Amino acid sequence: MKSIQFYLFFLMSTLILLSLSACGNNGQAESENELLVAAASDLTVAFTEIGPLFEEESGARITFSFGSTGQLADQIENGAPFDVFAAANRSFVDNLREKKFVFADSQTTYAFGRIGIAALPSSSYTVETMDDLLNPDIKKIAIANPDHAPYGLAAKQALQSAGVWDEVKEKLVFGRNISDTLSYIKTGNVEAGIIALSLYEEGDVGFNIIKDELHEPLEQSIAVVKRTSQEELSRDFINFLTGPIGKPIMESYGFIVPKEHE
Repeated sequence: MKSIQFYLFFLMSTLILLSLSACGNNGQAESENELLVAAASDLTVAFTEIGPLFEEESGARITFSFGSTGQLADQIENGAPFDVFAAANRSFVDNLREKKFVFADSQTTYAFGRIGIAALPSSSYTVETMDDLLNPDIKKIAIANPDHAPYGLAAKQALQSAGVWDEVKEKLVFGRNISDTLSYIKTGNVEAGIIALSLYEEGDVGFNIIKDELHEPLEQSIAVVKRTSQEELSRDFINFLTGPIGKPIMESYGFIVPKEHE
């Protein structure tokens, strides 16, 4: 009887150990196929479309953390576990590269962004040019915070170049990022704002492009974070973004793709 009990105990113990081992291996396998991408807020719509396509091709799971470029860069310096950083301005990636936080050879310019003036279609006033922002009926104007959001800095530069900065700066409301800025407009909390072309959806707001000579180029750069345990998969994502599937999607949202990626 004791030998039977011992045999059953041994059998059950073996099955449990095999089960735990399998679970551990599955968990490790899942971890090895996950990618965490820190991405500027102007990429929200485009990357939400690109993500599932990359998952389908790679068999990996990808998660995006959207925010202002400056804040995401700070998080990377402070140890945030991102695998890839897609910035709205290359200067932030340059800085991380100089500090050895990203692989230098992975840094790629993947797009140039555009900005425009936006207001609700139901507005009783015209908001098409910089001068229109001087209208007394426009009490508040939203832009992303220029201290850490590249699209906010571009908006500030455009307002300065157009000669209206001093007259409108008291009206300004700063969004944490360019997505917040759009939300201020859509909810009616401000009368107008300057947003990314990539976030514009016809019918939600009226939109008029701002001449790109009014601000420094929004050269958007991406790189693999050195802390990653998914270097190969991270590089695959960058290649996917700038390749034959990612490129036309980016262009469909108004991004200008560098010629070397054509």
